[in-house]
Amino acid sequence: MSDTDYFVEIAFIFSHFRQDIIRSAIEALNFPTGSRGLDAGCSLGLQAMQLAEAVGPAGHVTGLDLSPEILVQAEDVVKRAGMTERVSFREGDVSKLPFDDDSFDWAWSMDCVGYLPQDPLPLLSELTRVVKPGGRVALLAWSSETLLPGHPLLEARLNATSGGIAPFVKGTKPESHFLRALGWFREARLEEPTAQTFVSDAQAPLSDNQYRALEALFQMRWPGVKEELTQEDWGEYQRLCLPESPDYLLNQPDYYALFTYSMFSGLKKRI
Repeated sequence: MSDTDYFVEIAFIFSHFRQDIIRSAIEALNFPTGSRGLDAGCSLGLQAMQLAEAVGPAGHVTGLDLSPEILVQAEDVVKRAGMTERVSFREGDVSKLPFDDDSFDWAWSMDCVGYLPQDPLPLLSELTRVVKPGGRVALLAWSSETLLPGHPLLEARLNATSGGIAPFVKGTKPESHFLRALGWFREARLEEPTAQTFVSDAQAPLSDNQYRALEALFQMRWPGVKEELTQEDWGEYQRLCLPESPDYLLNQPDYYALFTYSMFSGLKKRI
């Protein structure tokens, strides 16, 4: 399986897992019916379609992504969903958007702007530039989780590893952490900056989609942790987090997990 094919498979698995929480975030923004917006870092276009549903048949969403291979997949996804008139795509870099000033009624970015390991303010400023005065800019990203119920110390130690704290890498300024985004919005001179957090969960017995999504998350959440754990913690990680273990947490009849997405938004100042 190619890297692109693997990414597509994982993206679809997670879409089933988090679509309700994303829908709640979009509804909270209350984008105007018939409006035109930008999805920056759109990936496969799954969120772009949810955004298009929110603004209705007269609205339109432009998805932007840096990867031409992913955009080919996204165009196919949108075509199969019958939404090519309402969602289109453009290749480009979020740090230098290929759009004129005031091109969109609103802009949205999920797990991209503010989540990438780079200074978020220039990216937020670019989103602001292409939105019309009075339009809204919104950032949404994964912000916390509890995946190892009953084992809070192990989960805390895993989350403190180099991979576990991603994308907030060692040496990054505290002000650049995603949960400090209200400060970015003020620096970008966006008005009425607001923060909201949305919660979702999963409990046993897990559906097939939930199981597959959590299994993929276990595999990706704490990469390369062995060298940063004690021998005891490494043993516990293997016992609880590996599918071949008889104590694999996802197979426990009382398994319960929760995760949060946090959203920050603000309005571009009217002239």
